[in-house]
Amino acid sequence: MRTNIIDVPENLNSEIELCGWIDVRRDHGKLIFFDMRDRSGKVQLVVPPSDKVVHEIASILRPEWVVKIKGTVNPRPEAMKNPKEGPAGGIEVKVSSIEIISEAKTPPFEVGTDGYEVGEDVRMKYRYVDIRRARMMNNLAKRSQVTKFIRDFLIEKSFIEVETPSLSKSTPEGARDYLVPSRVEPGKFYALPQSPQQYKQLLMVGGIERYFQIARCFRDEDTRGDRQPEFTQLDLEISFIEAEDVIALNEELLIKIVEALYPEKKIQEKPFPRLTYKEAVEKYQTDRPDLRKDKNDKNLLAFCWVVDFPFFELADSSTSSGQEAWTFTHNPFSAPKPEHMDWLMKKEKIPEILATQYDIVLNGCEIGGGSIRNHKPEALKKVFEIMGFSEERILKNFGHMLDALSYGAPSHGGIAWGFDRLMMLLQNEPNIREVIAFPKTGEGHDLMMNAPSKVKKAQLKELHLSAEELH
Repeated sequence: MRTNIIDVPENLNSEIELCGWIDVRRDHGKLIFFDMRDRSGKVQLVVPPSDKVVHEIASILRPEWVVKIKGTVNPRPEAMKNPKEGPAGGIEVKVSSIEIISEAKTPPFEVGTDGYEVGEDVRMKYRYVDIRRARMMNNLAKRSQVTKFIRDFLIEKSFIEVETPSLSKSTPEGARDYLVPSRVEPGKFYALPQSPQQYKQLLMVGGIERYFQIARCFRDEDTRGDRQPEFTQLDLEISFIEAEDVIALNEELLIKIVEALYPEKKIQEKPFPRLTYKEAVEKYQTDRPDLRKDKNDKNLLAFCWVVDFPFFELADSSTSSGQEAWTFTHNPFSAPKPEHMDWLMKKEKIPEILATQYDIVLNGCEIGGGSIRNHKPEALKKVFEIMGFSEERILKNFGHMLDALSYGAPSHGGIAWGFDRLMMLLQNEPNIREVIAFPKTGEGHDLMMNAPSKVKKAQLKELHLSAEELH
């Protein structure tokens, strides 16, 4: 049975079987040494010249070949011990057999470095090779650990994990939708969800009360270092809740993640400081302030909450009648602060209406945002009226939500974390592409799969799309 390399030191003087990749091969006269690695670690192997068959195979091995070996774990000679390698630095495996599972072409780059010196386009084209480097392996392993920690924490607090659809309806939520044409209903389209926002509110109407999901989200917008066309959110929603309760729950979870999985890091201030939107903008000229006292300390985490956001802001264009047009600053489903509900219902003092919105900021990056929602249909409808939507458009885009809220909706609120951004900061990475297994480039291209790409005319015909326009 295969032994993981991390467990090799525990098998001193025993015969073991290992599987993995050739990392480095070195000829020392008649002795052949090579390092072998698997996901768990790296170990040194030695092939003496006495076994001619094994020695002949070892002599042709090259980096990144995949092999299965059998051998005996021995202590290294005293002069060859290397404390920097940890427990594996004091042992080696004397090889008795080698099976070549697969050969490998010369890699496009070294995988023994951190990879920052390699052009990102090359790394992304050969991502399956790039993932082999220790830094990338650690990023993905840590991401998995944080995900599990979140799941365990929320399930312990009676949350139910629910998957929501990836084919949905196109509705105005702030960014362009990715559209999916329907084959069976010509001229009609699904949209990939920008977030599970409407679905999680509908789950509240359905009585789930405590929902969460590690959700895939899709937005057709310009990319940058902390943004991708598809990304991951920790999405959660709670019934019969107030903003203070949502803030307390999320603050507890973030603190526990850091303390349990990143003990080398220090949280600058607990409980997290709070700023109103007005205070943050006036003092720091941003609603995502970096409050670190020492910005050179990579293990210093300065969390803060920003609250009391304006509900509405002027849109770039005016209405068809020439009046000022308003748009939401966060999402249209937020509730106003209770003392401003009367202004909303009367459509008065629109610039002064504050939303029950809260953002969580870490070291100058927004890593999450949420709000208490409008659970009464008449209040939600007023939001769309303020935005200049006609009755017909309101019913066309959001009639399902208004209808659902009319069947006995609980008060509810929640939050969504930008999970990739959080992992980027916890792992001290420069952008979110470093914590995603198969990311897109800054321009939204998948260099490995060569996507987006053209499709066959027959496929377009099935979807009732014009092949002439697209080819």
